[in-house]
Amino acid sequence: MQLKAEQLAAHLERGLQPVYLVYGDEPLLVIEAADAIRAAARRQGFDERKVLTAIAGFDWNGLYHAAGSLSLFGGRTLIDLRIPTGKPGREGGAALQEYCARPSPDSLLLVSMIGVDWREEKSAWMSVLATAGVVVKLPTPGLGELPAWLAGRLRRQKQSASAEGLRFIAERVEGNLLAAHQEILKLGVLYPDGELSPQQIRDAVLNVARYDLDGLREALLVGDVARLVRTIDGLQQEGEAPLLILWAMAEEVRALAQISTGLARQQPLDALLRDARIWGARQTLIRQALKRLDRARVELALAHAARIDRMIKGLASGDVWDEFRQLGLRLAAV
Repeated sequence: MQLKAEQLAAHLERGLQPVYLVYGDEPLLVIEAADAIRAAARRQGFDERKVLTAIAGFDWNGLYHAAGSLSLFGGRTLIDLRIPTGKPGREGGAALQEYCARPSPDSLLLVSMIGVDWREEKSAWMSVLATAGVVVKLPTPGLGELPAWLAGRLRRQKQSASAEGLRFIAERVEGNLLAAHQEILKLGVLYPDGELSPQQIRDAVLNVARYDLDGLREALLVGDVARLVRTIDGLQQEGEAPLLILWAMAEEVRALAQISTGLARQQPLDALLRDARIWGARQTLIRQALKRLDRARVELALAHAARIDRMIKGLASGDVWDEFRQLGLRLAAV
């Protein structure tokens, strides 16, 4: 059974399955979902818990031993299996499949993983686990979804905020969900129940955004100028290497240039995206950028990126970070 994150609480109220897998890229969400399952297991009489961590050299026979050993108190056991790498490997996959074929009636297996890639999602062991129990994928909310996520957290502590206030928090904690969680808890400590004013939020919330290259590329392609400049400023303050910034921006520029040239030759867009090895959500971003950018503008951006490369190598003078902003604005601005 596959469940969405928002369906988990209602499911746990109805009863428990013998096996659970919770996974995602954001540790906070995985920890919270696992905590909810552990709490439900305690309510259902799983009084003993055995924690297994599958790191390098882990003996997968430990899974069978944990399931087969008797509880000291005559109760049932929660087997808390954590796979930090997001990959159980061939031996681990086989062990999980074997366990799911004959789950222990006196045990509940909870598997938690962070950073699972698409190959693992299509693996045989995950398919078997979904058949034997419940799989919960916990996607990280993007910047556009973050205000709604924050509003839900505030509701839990009987507080609320205007769209302006939620947007302010989202911009300050972008890419750092744990910091967002901490800031919401802090608002609950500082202020009483009810609606928070924008001034109260500004006074309390720190700028704890965690900027990354993926956020930069997304802002570049969707044309979000404010986020683009904010991300470049943040990366500069965090000491990110200019060469990595250039690589991230130039990769998008080269893809846009390649596709724009193909479109000028009347080639189909789907084929051009495939040839440029652009898949999944990135296709949507590239399509959005192509609606805003013509071929001439992309070629100018490509020449601009080459000039920045010479600056980084010391072959030309100029402020590299200012040039990053100018290149970004050339592509993001309408």
